[in-house]
Amino acid sequence: MKRMALRYTGKAKKMYETDDPDVLWVEYMDQATALNGKKKVHIDGKGAVNRRISAMLFAELTETGVPTHYLSAPDETTMLVKKATMLPLEAVVRNFVSGSFERKFALAHLLPLTPAVHEFYFKSDALDDPFINDEQIIALKIADAATLKQVHALSDTVNTYLTRRFAAIGIKLVDFKLEFGRLSDGTLVLADELSPDNFRLVDEATGESLDKDVFRKNEGPLTPVYEEVFARLQKGVQHV
Repeated sequence: MKRMALRYTGKAKKMYETDDPDVLWVEYMDQATALNGKKKVHIDGKGAVNRRISAMLFAELTETGVPTHYLSAPDETTMLVKKATMLPLEAVVRNFVSGSFERKFALAHLLPLTPAVHEFYFKSDALDDPFINDEQIIALKIADAATLKQVHALSDTVNTYLTRRFAAIGIKLVDFKLEFGRLSDGTLVLADELSPDNFRLVDEATGESLDKDVFRKNEGPLTPVYEEVFARLQKGVQHV
């Protein structure tokens, strides 16, 4: 597989074409961003650990039957994925109160949410990724009702798996963000990234953050935190 022309540079990854028109080359960068890209810092080792976590979880979810874009991880910072046309949506699942949800409703931190709360955000840097509901998505022809039903169902499946996976290693999955796209044959797949960049994780024993909140709140070095998450995932027994 040969890396070809640069297709896109995002906040934490670069995407390249390959000599296979149906495969993309994803390079995980040593970069962290917050405030929708307004805060941006180079962080040694971050790209490699995020790639390791993402590849591990994508491979596990693929094995359970979740359709994903994942193909392989040929080196420390690279992932090969199926080319997908992405939905311009972030699908957020909240298991516990935190972040903007906590501020919006003035609720107690980490109050359990039953059932889990689903939210959509329209991907637009210019608009700061605004909240968007199902009816707005359909009216704006971003996705139809059947697609949103699929996204909700897949998000629930992923949530069930990841909640158990992290609980087995002493980590609470507070909330997370997923992205989806369609392959050339129309199949809806889980795509983008699965890492502490888009998960909110809390250590069950200490209550400490094990995600990008460490960077957002200037609580210390980020890469060692992500390495701790990866080390636990490697050693953890999967009770799923």
